Amino acid sequence: MFPSEVTDYFRNQKTPFYFYDLDVLNATLDQIKKHGLSKGYHIHFALKANNQLRMLETIRDAGLGADCVSGGEINRALEAGFAPDDIAFAGVGKSDEEMELGLKHDIFCFNCESLQELKVLNELAGQHGKTARIALRLNPNVEADTHEYITTGLNENKFGINESELDTVLELLPKLENLELIGIHFHIGSQIENMKPFRELCDKANRLNNYIEGKGFELTVINVGGGFGINYDHPNEHAIPDFERFFGLFEQHITLKPHQNLHFELGRSVTGQCGSLITEVLFTKTGQVKNFAVVDAGMTELIRPALYKAAHRIDVLTSNKEKKTYDVVGPICESSDTFRKGVELPEVQRGDIIAIRSAGAYGEVMRSAYNLRPENPSVYSDEIVSAVKK
Repeated sequence: MFPSEVTDYFRNQKTPFYFYDLDVLNATLDQIKKHGLSKGYHIHFALKANNQLRMLETIRDAGLGADCVSGGEINRALEAGFAPDDIAFAGVGKSDEEMELGLKHDIFCFNCESLQELKVLNELAGQHGKTARIALRLNPNVEADTHEYITTGLNENKFGINESELDTVLELLPKLENLELIGIHFHIGSQIENMKPFRELCDKANRLNNYIEGKGFELTVINVGGGFGINYDHPNEHAIPDFERFFGLFEQHITLKPHQNLHFELGRSVTGQCGSLITEVLFTKTGQVKNFAVVDAGMTELIRPALYKAAHRIDVLTSNKEKKTYDVVGPICESSDTFRKGVELPEVQRGDIIAIRSAGAYGEVMRSAYNLRPENPSVYSDEIVSAVKK
């Protein structure tokens, strides 16, 4: 979990704050390089999972590209040193200004999600004397077996182009002279641990690849998105996802043609396990049947439990007393500001330090200013090492 010197360091920091273990991040990236990059796969990190500069610079140095879903993320990727030709731009609602930003920097690819988007991008590219490389985001109608809010590849999701529209799109593309179709793109959802949906995606991707190339288009990019999940229950035992199994499934079941490359857009599986939200117990309360631990972090720092009913492991770092059952709640004026209900923890008291685990993805990036909460700086593991040496 956390060595005593780390816990001592935490005690002297203003809580709540995010802590990032760079050793876990680097070990994760080593596995991605071993099982993914070494096979020639192109892997783009999804900035929507984590956009902290230090994290992005480490990820860039490992050889990953950037997957962006806004103009702000494109700018952050450029600030972190990603080359424009390593940046893919997805998103169902790209504004004109955002598309123009991508055109200005001649980014690698726009993942386009509707017929109207194609027409607008073509017009903007023409106005700027550019040719925009595009991939069609297609809905494979694969059930991702995950939370309904993070299922993204069904026909009735807002994302992507349905197969029923594909012929219309393919008939139009030759008339859009400022667009260059280079690939197809999929993303079926997030936090997927069962390999069955990915296996089904491979079959759909192979069929659509053959169909589109049969219409006379040459696709160089087959982008299967991301969505690979992490183990929220046991972050110590499963700090690094099984990338060998994940990439191995695609290696076995995706059929690439000689001129094609396989692309991925991973987010949570890269950074999820290296981050923790560190918080302090403010008060304990006893109700008629419940015990409450009120901490100084809230849904403003980690909204996933309130938004998805996500269950993050909670570790008490400063108590080894007998266990009690708690509802761990935050200070925000909303009843949904609850991290866990009915969780067994060592008995806590005011001032105890708690770590809410697996918060390195969709944690700090979703922080809000609701209730005008202060924002404390993140802490990185190498900063603690330096401090201890002093």
